[in-house]
Amino acid sequence: MASSSADVGIFRGKPSIYKTPSELRAMVAPGLATGASLDAVRAILAPGVTALELDRAAEAAIIALGGHSNFKLVPGYRHTICASVNDDVVHGIPDDRPLQAGDIVSIDSGAEIDGWNGDSAMTLVVPDAGRPELVSEREHLSSVTENSLWAGVARLAVAKHLNEVGDAIEEFIEENSPEGRTYGILTDYVGHGIGRTMHEAPPVFNYRVRQRGPEVKPGLVVAIEPMVVAGDAETFVREDEWAVATVDGSVGAHWEHSVAVHAGGIWVLTAADGGAAGLAPFGVTPVPIA
Repeated sequence: MASSSADVGIFRGKPSIYKTPSELRAMVAPGLATGASLDAVRAILAPGVTALELDRAAEAAIIALGGHSNFKLVPGYRHTICASVNDDVVHGIPDDRPLQAGDIVSIDSGAEIDGWNGDSAMTLVVPDAGRPELVSEREHLSSVTENSLWAGVARLAVAKHLNEVGDAIEEFIEENSPEGRTYGILTDYVGHGIGRTMHEAPPVFNYRVRQRGPEVKPGLVVAIEPMVVAGDAETFVREDEWAVATVDGSVGAHWEHSVAVHAGGIWVLTAADGGAAGLAPFGVTPVPIA
């Protein structure tokens, strides 16, 4: 679940952003439960399925692994996932409307186990055999967003300072947008640190900023989450006070993983393989937390 970039100031004066080795080990279980909840959603996503059905599947997967939804701990929020459809980019509230063929759907989920948190998101296109061009366009947006995330994670593996991650994400999006235009990157919402609470210091920018950010060293755990749209990046919050939608009606994509830096390297907590498949094209091999 994204943090507002307007909230960056609230991170000042907080405890150390670096976790101990034992704390890193404690974050493995909620990361895996979070990943399992997205796997459960992926397995049933189809035309006619409702976001509330996806929500129930995600919650069941988390409970089966001994956790509970940390999204439900956010004041005023009552669901396990956010389900953002088409021009809703993030923070969409699940409802009982059947998903339509060709919809692009971003699912954000999180789990808490023993007081530690995981947070992850993915974007899928509902199959539509009758509109291959639409599906292809939307799958390309999702793919570029996902791989910009992996570009950011790969940079984290070698970075000296955290804000190098945003450099890598924006560069990847610029180089892989459709010919003649560049996808928009949301700047009003950013990634964040994660640990005892879902949203912690430091902010994680998905775009270039002048500041270097904190030092990347063992104990740093962050949720990296590019939010990318096919058109202009200007957004507004709908009347439900949650869903963030594009002003121009263009569709969006959102991918996220929680990633730990430790003495041996990096490990993607919310991926069952630690991020091995996603990082392979970037020449990075994740190392399990000892």
